[in-house]
Amino acid sequence: MTSYVENETGVTLPFDMKETVDIIMDAVMEMENCPYETTVNLLLVDNEGIREYNRNFRDIDKETDVLSFPNIPFAQAGDFACAESDEADCFDPDSGELILGDIILSVERVMAQAEEYGHSVLREFAFLVAHSMFHLCGYDHMEEQEAALMEKKQEDVLKSLGIGR
Repeated sequence: MTSYVENETGVTLPFDMKETVDIIMDAVMEMENCPYETTVNLLLVDNEGIREYNRNFRDIDKETDVLSFPNIPFAQAGDFACAESDEADCFDPDSGELILGDIILSVERVMAQAEEYGHSVLREFAFLVAHSMFHLCGYDHMEEQEAALMEKKQEDVLKSLGIGR
């Protein structure tokens, strides 16, 4: 398992961000029974940076907290078998790891939402990373049933790691 974390903000959070990403990534991959070692890229930006990505990739001209860019064309969420049929695009040729995709996270929104929801910055960061990791595994929350499943998975992962509100 490999994560790459790039912080474009210069803001330092009160915990090791890469270590936190690795712990969450490992827990999500275990929960999803992923049979492969995986790679994820995380880019930390400010509100203006995420607004620009949101505008460029989703045609939405406003800031958001997190964006997820899955690399795998899942037919069914959590079914990693589809990656084997597209091996050249889904696996890193050097490491052999499954490339799950990219996450872009607004550090400003992490801090603001932690305050707004009355929990720690660690909890908000962990929640958004878990949320995005499930998107990278093919889950979505467009329909009520999908949203309920994704919310349960997110809470289960955080609870298993002792990261509560």
